[in-house]
Amino acid sequence: MLDGILMLLVLLNLFSLGSTRISASIRVVAYQGAAIGLVPLFLRGKIPGTMLLGIVFVTLLVKAVLLPGFLRYAQKRVNVRREEKTFVGVSTSILCGVAALGVAFFISSRLPLPFATASPFIVPVALSVSLTGSFIIISRAQALSQVIGYLILENGIYLFGIALFLEQPLLVELGMLLDVFVGVFVMGITIFHINREFEHTDTSRLSGLADWLPEERSLE
Repeated sequence: MLDGILMLLVLLNLFSLGSTRISASIRVVAYQGAAIGLVPLFLRGKIPGTMLLGIVFVTLLVKAVLLPGFLRYAQKRVNVRREEKTFVGVSTSILCGVAALGVAFFISSRLPLPFATASPFIVPVALSVSLTGSFIIISRAQALSQVIGYLILENGIYLFGIALFLEQPLLVELGMLLDVFVGVFVMGITIFHINREFEHTDTSRLSGLADWLPEERSLE
């Protein structure tokens, strides 16, 4: 079951790279959050039942419900349905995702852990999810897509933290969730302000402000 969940995360990575629809990308984030929320149930070792259920509940609530819900609300406010322009094509993005998966497996094979993990694939999959999120951030122009990439990046970091669950205290994981929630909240406010002032959320067009501001000052 755990390996099946990890395979699902890889497929969701490739789907997020191959889709330009914002709503589909938000669903990917929600599905990834739900899948990652179930991973602690398959950890080996003696984990107190209340702690296990607590982290599963909080992870599912934040990653599968609250954050995707906030993204859907932001999408409706800014009225953006799809990524009209990408810095990297869809087909090339999928190939980059496959390459990132290979790089992740290579790095994990050179990164021996001092303890056994629940699955030999959990570390490379976590690295591939993080690499996919980073790639989405730098290859998409819409601010909302970049927020989605940030969430996918954090999903990978969180999955890697789950791999170290028996070695790390629960407060570290909850602290990560809180940081992500605050970060996405701040990003959402920024997107609202960008859309209100410039009537779009295409970050590539904001580079034109460097040429526009001197002209406005000269007119004054």
